[in-house]
Amino acid sequence: MSVTAIRETGHLPDLSRVPLVDEVGVEERSARFQTRSIKKESKVEALRMVLSMIDLTTLEGQDTPGKVQQLCQKAIHLHDAMPGLPHVAAVCVYPTMVGVAKKALGKNNIKVASVATAFPSGMAPRQIKLEETRIAVDEGADEIDMVISRGAFLQGDYGFVFDEIAAIREACGDAHLKVILETGELGTLDRVRRASVLAMHAGADFIKTSTGKIQPAATLPVTLVMLQAIRDYFYETGRMVGMKPAGGISSAKLAIHYLVMLRETLGAAWMTPAWYRFGASSLANDVLMQLRKQATGIYQSADYFSKD
Repeated sequence: MSVTAIRETGHLPDLSRVPLVDEVGVEERSARFQTRSIKKESKVEALRMVLSMIDLTTLEGQDTPGKVQQLCQKAIHLHDAMPGLPHVAAVCVYPTMVGVAKKALGKNNIKVASVATAFPSGMAPRQIKLEETRIAVDEGADEIDMVISRGAFLQGDYGFVFDEIAAIREACGDAHLKVILETGELGTLDRVRRASVLAMHAGADFIKTSTGKIQPAATLPVTLVMLQAIRDYFYETGRMVGMKPAGGISSAKLAIHYLVMLRETLGAAWMTPAWYRFGASSLANDVLMQLRKQATGIYQSADYFSKD
C-alpha cells in the first residue's frame, strides 16, 4: 500500500480533535483490574494464553548467532517435562539475526519479528530506516517492530511521523507492522492517545508501548489508554489493530492483569496472539513456573528453566 493510498483510506487525522484523557479515571480503572478474583481453571487457561502471546526477545549489542539459536530452541522446547504447552508467538531479534532465527525455528510455526528503523532511538534518515526494514523482510521477518520519531512527534510535526509510518508500512510488504510509541518518552497520557491514533491511521497492524530500553516502559494505565484508542478506532473504521505492551512485564500475575484489562476493554476477539502480544524476555519462565505449580501444587526451582 503506497503512502498516497494510506492517506486516501486512513488520512492524516486531526489530532486536535482526539479526546483528552481522564488521567484520574484511567488510574482508578487500571487499579481495579488488579483486584479481579480468578478461579484455578480460569487461571490455568489465562497462563496458557499468556504463553502463546509472548514475543521472546533478545535485543542486545552482545547478541550472537549462538545466543539467538539458543533462544529459538527455548521457543520450540519451552519445557519438555510439560507436554502440550502452546508455543510462543514469535522470536524478536535485530535484522542481522533474522536469517539465523528463521533457520533455527524451521517449520515450527513460530514467527520471526525484527526491530527496525534505527531501534531504539529512531535517529536515522528515512532512507536508512526503509532500507533496514527491507533487509529484515528480505531475510524472512514476518513482523517488523518500528520506532516512531519521537522528536518530530513532540515538536508537533505529525505529518512527518504519519508519512514515515506509512512508508515503512509499504516497505514491509506482507510482513505485519508493529509501531512502537516509546511511551516513556511521550510524557503524558494525552500524547500517548494522540500517537496511538496517528499510528493506526498511518497503517499500523499493531501499536506497541515501548522498546524496553526506556523507563517507564509498559504500564497498565498507558496500555489502557492505547486499548481505548484501538477500540474507538475500530468503531470508527471497522479495522482491528493489535496491541503489544513491552518492557517490565516479568511476572505471570501482572500479565494476567493485562489480559483482564484486554478482555474488559476490547473483548474476546482480541484475546489471541494474532491481536495481542507481550514483549518480554523473562516472562515465559514465570508463566511456566506458575503452570507447574497449578499442575503439581509445588513450585519448581528456577534452575529447571533455561534463562535464555
